[in-house]
Amino acid sequence: MRSGHAVDDDPVSSSDHRGKRGELRIYLGAAPGVGKTYAMLGEAHRRLERGTDLVAAVVETHGRQKTADLLRGIEMVPPKMISYRGRSFGELDVEAVVRRHPQVVLVDELAHTNTPGSKNPKRWQDVEELLDAGITVITTVNVQHLESLNDVVTQITGIEQQEKVPDEVVRAADQIELVDITPEALRRRLAHGNVYAPERIDAALSNYFRRGNLTALREMALLWLADQVDAALEKYRADNNITATWEARERVVVAVTGGPESETLVRRASRIASKSSAELMVVHVVRGDGLSGVSAPQMGTVRELAASLGATLHTVVGDDVPAALLDFAREMNATQLVLGTSRRSRWARVFDQGIGVTVVQRSGKIDVHMVTHEHAGGESLWARITPRERHVAAWLAALVVPVAICAVTVLLLDPFLGIGGESALFFIGVLVVAMLGGVAPAALSAVLSGLLLNYFLVEPRHTFTISEPDSAITIVVLLMVAVAVSVLVDGAANRAREARRAAQEAELLALFAGSVLRGADLDTLLERVREAYSQRSVTLVRGEAHGGQVVGCAGADPCVTVDAADTAIEVGSEDAPEEFWLLLAGRRLAARDRRVLSAVANQAAGLARQKELTAEAGKAEAIARADELRRSLLSAVSHDLRTPLAAAKAAVSSLRSPDVGFSPEDTAELLATIEESVDQLTALVGNLLDSSRLAAGVVRPELRPVYLEEAVPRALLGISKGSRDIGLDRVKVEVGDTVVMADSGLLERVLANVLDNALRYGDDSPVRVTAGRVGDRVLIAVADEGPGLARGAEDRLFAPFQRLGDRDTTIGVGLGLSVARGFVEAMGGTIASTDTPGGGLTIEIELAAA
Repeated sequence: MRSGHAVDDDPVSSSDHRGKRGELRIYLGAAPGVGKTYAMLGEAHRRLERGTDLVAAVVETHGRQKTADLLRGIEMVPPKMISYRGRSFGELDVEAVVRRHPQVVLVDELAHTNTPGSKNPKRWQDVEELLDAGITVITTVNVQHLESLNDVVTQITGIEQQEKVPDEVVRAADQIELVDITPEALRRRLAHGNVYAPERIDAALSNYFRRGNLTALREMALLWLADQVDAALEKYRADNNITATWEARERVVVAVTGGPESETLVRRASRIASKSSAELMVVHVVRGDGLSGVSAPQMGTVRELAASLGATLHTVVGDDVPAALLDFAREMNATQLVLGTSRRSRWARVFDQGIGVTVVQRSGKIDVHMVTHEHAGGESLWARITPRERHVAAWLAALVVPVAICAVTVLLLDPFLGIGGESALFFIGVLVVAMLGGVAPAALSAVLSGLLLNYFLVEPRHTFTISEPDSAITIVVLLMVAVAVSVLVDGAANRAREARRAAQEAELLALFAGSVLRGADLDTLLERVREAYSQRSVTLVRGEAHGGQVVGCAGADPCVTVDAADTAIEVGSEDAPEEFWLLLAGRRLAARDRRVLSAVANQAAGLARQKELTAEAGKAEAIARADELRRSLLSAVSHDLRTPLAAAKAAVSSLRSPDVGFSPEDTAELLATIEESVDQLTALVGNLLDSSRLAAGVVRPELRPVYLEEAVPRALLGISKGSRDIGLDRVKVEVGDTVVMADSGLLERVLANVLDNALRYGDDSPVRVTAGRVGDRVLIAVADEGPGLARGAEDRLFAPFQRLGDRDTTIGVGLGLSVARGFVEAMGGTIASTDTPGGGLTIEIELAAA
């Protein structure tokens, strides 16, 4: 299967390219052997048929006949031969390609490391020169060579890739096409000999090309390419100021309030998303006035449910809930929005349509799902009214209520009531206005009620003349009651408003604190802040007195100075004022938001300090390990030092004794004992020094191409005399012309220790040394047919200081293999043990291929 986000084979015109940068087209492979080079050559022939001026500069056939057949008919630019360590290597001849200046050039294996002595250390740097010269380049690369995936590939396959290419180089390509086949098909291709030589097939199938490895690499390639396509789409939308939703990929956003219906909504949205394999995002809008605050346990339940369904939870702050929801959905390029039906009563919806209706009216191309639930229709209008709406209602009531009471009293009740009853009706009206809130509306209502009562109902009527003192007292009492009640109502409303605002701040603080407690790093916390407050970027920088460097950032175009920020929060202490600044770029935030941001800034600064303390703790731990190594050293070497010293001392004492005469044969035997003891001491001291260097972290290998056919014989000369006397004729070396990237001195020590172990404890069995290339790695195997290891001893084989005191050492788990493991890991490789088929022990060493 071949898939990608570009299908045009020949976007290059026949015009001269010297005035512009060339285009880069990449065939991205999910694994070695999927057919990248074959696909590249197929495109080359299609371009040639259309008259494109095309040449091939580097094409690696790896001995595959079908790939080599496709090279026929393509002009080749000869490689540039570079001599290194007595051998010649062919590399991309950039100068020759530029002189030839074709429209298109084929350059295989973008992540290749050039031979020392080349102009550039990496082939991708050669490709950059060709692109700058206006030449379009078609190249190939495997997903395991991408810099950002290196650690993940190492964890999955156990092999660290030495040849890497920066992600930005691949992302900058004009076209990327994924070349991919199923793991089963690739393993069949491998087994049929279409990828590697027959002698390398078994090792490849049992190591790098395991089904699980291939499946994981395939998924990584698909996800990486999908992310790049998504990023390219977002960049295009941003560059062209496109805010409308493009339904290139299904994304479902579900809005929750944290109320009892939230779980129902999230589950329903999950079912909607699963039907279209869509990404699911849960968003909670925190009102700036704190009206929609919910308790932490409620949101904690929603958070756990979202995590269990594979959804992400987001929190944004906004006074206008419909606008905040739609802004978030459009920013995420969501295609569907799920809302719950209103919890307000039917009468409340008569006066205010609610959030759902408003969102539907403004949603545009976003599909809106209204989900019913058992809690719908249970909330009153008064519970949803905002302070602003309540204030307007109070002023209207101050005018309407007195007039309405006066009209009803004059027209209907005047014949039946006296002045006392009529005054009581106006008292009730004033109380209603006062309870709506606001001293001024209540005072207006009281004055207007007194005037209407005096003009229409107090004798003499239709005049403002007050003939009775009772009427004046009534008006004054009305005014006093109105003011007193409104003051009480205002106080209660203010306290409720502050409580709601405190709840909102607590919710945001719980959100940010929860991120930290769940192990979020600094950049993740800053991204939460950016998302919650709808900022373009959020940056944590050190104060100028502390260096001014950026500690962490989230978002695009982060500001790095206080003057450039729209909102700046200072973080410091009495001992270190202005130690950090939290800088936000975007809409300017209100003063009430600064209290929360100050706390978040302190959390972010704490994470920065924690990171620094962790680094310091790592150094202290390294010192502690070195100290523990020294203590272990004294305990471990006592026996190993005493034995050869005692033997050498006894032999020397015998030779120096004047009372005993030795024959030439006895003298030679004693001298041989001395020599063997000194060799043992030399090997032991060498291993101890190497262990100390490894523990101290001072081993700095110089990786260069090393020929195994030269390194193995030198390693055999470096093994102990006792092992050499056992018989080097038992060692069979079959490494061919394999070349690895290694430090020659360290590699020889590794092979010497491993071979010494095999000769000592292999029960006089043959020892085979084989090597083969698997992808970009070389597998070296040292196999014997001895007793092997006891079950469960594999984990201890490479551990240091296993030969303590006078313990039995017949299984051979000593210091030499520990040193070998340290040297192999320092060179970026791995070493492991396995059973030899038919019995015995096999040590497998993996290193990068040269």
